[in-house]
Amino acid sequence: MHDEIDIPFNTIKLKCGGGEGGHNGLRDMSKALATKDYLRVRVGVGRPPGRMDTADYVLRDFGTAERKDLPFLLDDAADAVEMLVREGLTAAQQKFHPARSEVQE
Repeated sequence: MHDEIDIPFNTIKLKCGGGEGGHNGLRDMSKALATKDYLRVRVGVGRPPGRMDTADYVLRDFGTAERKDLPFLLDDAADAVEMLVREGLTAAQQKFHPARSEVQE
């Protein structure tokens, strides 16, 4: 499970494999596992505003509105990990990825 700036805050996405995108934690995981092909639960934190440094953005405290939603997001992320382990990637993706109609609304 890791934070993902390319996903909006309060969104969870699951996948297998992929790049590291400058994410030091993913780089360490890939090195330790000797592969980039591992299951990932990506927890959206959104992009930094303006020209804010990405590292400063992801290491900063959450804002007031984010802190209100954070317990629910973390519960959902934990549920996604459990479902991933119990039922597999496809089932977890079907539950936690928003439907296309929800994304467009």
